[in-house]
Amino acid sequence: MLNSVRKAPDNSLQGEKSYYPLLPLRDVVVFPNVVVPLFVGREKSIKALEYAMSHQKKVFLSAQRDAKIDNPTPRNIYAFGTIGVVLQLLKLPDGTVKALIEGKERGKIHDFVDKQEFLMVEVSKVSSHYEVDLETRALVRSINSIFEEYAQLNNKIGPEIVSAVTSIEDPGRLADTIAGHLALKVSDKQEVLEAEDLNLRLEKLYAKIDGEVDILRLEHRIRERVKKQMEKTQKDYYLNEQMRAIHKEMGTKDDFKAELDDLEKKIKRKRLSKEAHGRVKQEFNKFKMMSPMSAEAAVVRNYIDWILALPWYDKSKVRLELEEAEVILEEDHYGLEKPKERIVEYLAVQRLAKKVKGPILCLVGPPGVGKTSLAKSVARATGRNFVRLSLGGVRDEAEIRGHRRTYIGALPGKIIQFLKKAKSNNPVFCLDEVDKMSTDFRGDPSAALLEVLDPQQNFAFNDHYLDLDYDLSDVFFITTANSLHNIPLALQDRMEIIRLPGYTELEKLSIARQFLVKKQTEQNGLEPENISFTDNAILTIIRTYTREAGVRNLEREISSICRKVAKEVVRQGKDTKIAVKAQSIHKYLGIPKYRYGRTEEKDTIGVTTGLAWTDAGGELLQTEATVMLGKGNLVLTGKLGEVMQESAQAALSYVRSRGRQLRLPDNFYEKTDIHIHIPEGAISKEGPSAGITVATSIVSALTRKPVNSDIAMTGEITLRGRILPIGGLKEKILAAHRGGVSKVLIPLENKKDIEEIPKKILKKVELILVEHMDDVLREAIILAEGEELFAPAEEWEPFCPGKIVEPEKTSATGVTAH
Repeated sequence: MLNSVRKAPDNSLQGEKSYYPLLPLRDVVVFPNVVVPLFVGREKSIKALEYAMSHQKKVFLSAQRDAKIDNPTPRNIYAFGTIGVVLQLLKLPDGTVKALIEGKERGKIHDFVDKQEFLMVEVSKVSSHYEVDLETRALVRSINSIFEEYAQLNNKIGPEIVSAVTSIEDPGRLADTIAGHLALKVSDKQEVLEAEDLNLRLEKLYAKIDGEVDILRLEHRIRERVKKQMEKTQKDYYLNEQMRAIHKEMGTKDDFKAELDDLEKKIKRKRLSKEAHGRVKQEFNKFKMMSPMSAEAAVVRNYIDWILALPWYDKSKVRLELEEAEVILEEDHYGLEKPKERIVEYLAVQRLAKKVKGPILCLVGPPGVGKTSLAKSVARATGRNFVRLSLGGVRDEAEIRGHRRTYIGALPGKIIQFLKKAKSNNPVFCLDEVDKMSTDFRGDPSAALLEVLDPQQNFAFNDHYLDLDYDLSDVFFITTANSLHNIPLALQDRMEIIRLPGYTELEKLSIARQFLVKKQTEQNGLEPENISFTDNAILTIIRTYTREAGVRNLEREISSICRKVAKEVVRQGKDTKIAVKAQSIHKYLGIPKYRYGRTEEKDTIGVTTGLAWTDAGGELLQTEATVMLGKGNLVLTGKLGEVMQESAQAALSYVRSRGRQLRLPDNFYEKTDIHIHIPEGAISKEGPSAGITVATSIVSALTRKPVNSDIAMTGEITLRGRILPIGGLKEKILAAHRGGVSKVLIPLENKKDIEEIPKKILKKVELILVEHMDDVLREAIILAEGEELFAPAEEWEPFCPGKIVEPEKTSATGVTAH
């Protein structure tokens, strides 16, 4: 086929020169010896038919490759088509034309001629002469046989058409006639039309009919299977109705009727919302019409049961006496002043305002500080029921919202399930480990919680299974988390964040005396007379056998001692009395696990004590630096994160900028490699607050001056040596106190956070506020008597573009300031 269109001279359309007007066809292939009616609406096609009627009535019929194209180009037209004769042309009122056309013979387009109003094509006739051999006769016989089978399976082809087709003796005409009656795709019909060799054409036709017969057989089998299933369902229903009639005649109790009566009574007694009541009535009426043995009946019954089981308006009486609530909270927990104060405030407001939306609190703190147990105490103090849902590892949105009833085995989400378990509509609902949720292809559960934990929306929480609005506004939601990093900001915005810091040593001692010893004594079957702990014994456990922000491991160690004492009581008798003292702790717990006291035995060159914050509270972080001959490389090890590596680069740049002041050679960095290592290399470390620690270690290693081991520090450093504020100050100071550090250098801008640190800790740990790195070095680097770390200004000022302005001195109560 040619894709070009050329202008034809006027004489090219005169005489019999195999030029025909083109009629492009949509989704139709016309075969020779077949008469087809065509409805023509395109203007060019109508013009082509009008031209044909005035010139020998012949037209060339060819299918379009894409039926959606309104104005086809030569590229969109199949080259093979059929030369046809227009038998009749009728113009319809809507402007379209109905044409009756008979296909005469095959043709192939060689060129397209632009006639402006329509397309003319130059066509060569495809030879229709052939010889009939044995293979042809065999193919004709096979095609007749399979076409009869096709007609039996296809109701659209009547027996008169089959008789007319099978009576055709000409093999070519037979193939074309049958192809015209088949419901094939245009591409398949075109393939048969383009087969010039007769036997090849018959083979292709046989293959197409055989494929259609297979499809029709499969459709027939499917229809039969569906029909049988429907007949079985109708039969079951008929038999069930007969059984019911027999039971009625015999006077036997109709169990299903009794079940319906019982369910109807429950619906009348249950107080529901208007929407829920309407839905239950609708589902109950549907249930009455169903067979009790059908699967759909079980689905509807479960749905009704779930609605009736929920505490729509059932509420427990809330205790509003503030003094009683305070006593209960103090009985259960030591310390935790902020969350206790917030609970009491809520009770006071509810007592005055009567109707207050349930608060949504988020308790954030390290493991073991009592977040979950505090939620239980809140329920006890307010007289509410308590339910706890652990969200750790939840990664499916349907766990929160439920599955739609279209799924087999669908259930409501955990929120609705646990409200059923609570048996009241105003419980204390603890969503534990809200920071441990994850996301996958099944959805984001934290996004589903946005509606649950939003007081402006949760009065109409919609569970996918119930598909009803449920009021959660009276529920007292308390969520717990170890860290805020993994909680989406949108979810954080809907909660009131209350931080629970780690306990001090004295707080742990009080908790052990008042709660843990009593609890473990009872749990291990001991009487209070059998065992006693001295304060020094408990302090020894805290200092040398645990290192944590909470008290979980402390309780575990006390339990271990109680078990060993229980063994002695069993052997020696119930009157046995054992006093656990500090000297006997190693007998029960073995070798101490941690070293208590100084962080380093002596002042060391290149080793600085830093402070870090983790999910488990504050930690001491040793930073080591060493120098060696090299090419000026900075090596960082200890599994440091990207921010921490950048902080080390900034620290080194500061040291290089202070090289002359520190009396270092001008080219010290060109032939020296500096290696910075932070031990416990298997643990990832991240954050900028180790900047001043790294800078101090580098200066110590380069100047060969030791660092004071009694000092710990934390702060972010800039290239100019300014010290920026950090987070988690209270936890870091508690860690310094646990580690026996006497002085801590902190950024001046963290002065406001000192109020959160217990006064007992401030008496033992001196806080020094620093604003510039020079101040840190003066405090931390140990010098000989009369020695100065920085060179006098006249030695380095001529080589520097500007003077360094000393930071102003700032004073603060209880702390030393530079």
